[in-house]
Amino acid sequence: MIVLKNNLEGAAQFASAAQTFTVTTESGRLDKVLAGLQTTWTRSQVDKLIKTDQVRVNGALQPSKYKVKAGDVVTVAAQKVQSTELVAEDLPLDIVYEDDDVLVVNKPQGMVVHPSPGHPDHTLVNALLYHSPLSTINGEFRPGIVHRIDKDTSGLLMVAKNDRAHRSLAAQLKAKTNLREYVALVHGVIKEDTGTVNAPLGRSPKDRKKQAVVRDGRAAVTHFKVLKRYQHYTLISCRLETGRTHQIRVHLQSIGHPLVGDPLYGPKKTIKGNGQFLHARLLGFKHPVTGEQLTFEAPLPPIFKATLAKLDKSDLNH
Repeated sequence: MIVLKNNLEGAAQFASAAQTFTVTTESGRLDKVLAGLQTTWTRSQVDKLIKTDQVRVNGALQPSKYKVKAGDVVTVAAQKVQSTELVAEDLPLDIVYEDDDVLVVNKPQGMVVHPSPGHPDHTLVNALLYHSPLSTINGEFRPGIVHRIDKDTSGLLMVAKNDRAHRSLAAQLKAKTNLREYVALVHGVIKEDTGTVNAPLGRSPKDRKKQAVVRDGRAAVTHFKVLKRYQHYTLISCRLETGRTHQIRVHLQSIGHPLVGDPLYGPKKTIKGNGQFLHARLLGFKHPVTGEQLTFEAPLPPIFKATLAKLDKSDLNH
């Protein structure tokens, strides 16, 4: 078993200093409102903080069900920095390609890429650390990780096994020379056969857990192509020119076609699955040592295929 112990700087990823928040919503339960004001703790973690007297409203202790109102000041006590370990775990990996420098893995839906608050283990990094040596450039808790996809997005990721490979792959991402193509199922019928969404993204001013199109955000470009139209849905491919957090999900929602099954940006009435129907199907890059152009493809996961098969029978345009 391989165990990496963090230092104080690394521990900051899993702990926080005292924080103060001003409520901007009209009213609501303390636990729910506080969970929405920040991204460090989940609602269950917030509830635990409240029950252990680490949260105050306007200087007073209150229960989780306490109704806060706009203008209230919520303070969370400084959290003790605890030693955290990154443990190599013998978890199954769907490895599409591997050599001494790089590794391409097909990440399953539901797996987090790297440890973070609320997800300290059972991540792709934990599994990769057990399998292979990894680069160290991206920090102690993200070894080998050059780029990420969301927990409930499936598909291909390139992983660096050494720092030389990492620098090369990261440079290709920055230069936009690599290939990253996704398949997505969205609500509504897209009339155009192809299109581009060019809209800057940043943290939503209304909900800190979300990203949004914002005027002063970071540049983000998504190209899409219609693969199949249904009566109520459209199957598309998306090619990323940039790689912002939740980029495809936010861009498609912004043009009125949110991803099917998306719990954060989609409608409540949607097709049930394991989260958004988004799959990183194609990945291409130049090998960091040989310079050879490599391209890989991963088939749609079973639940995605099954959903499309149902739509072919019940919702297909004729």
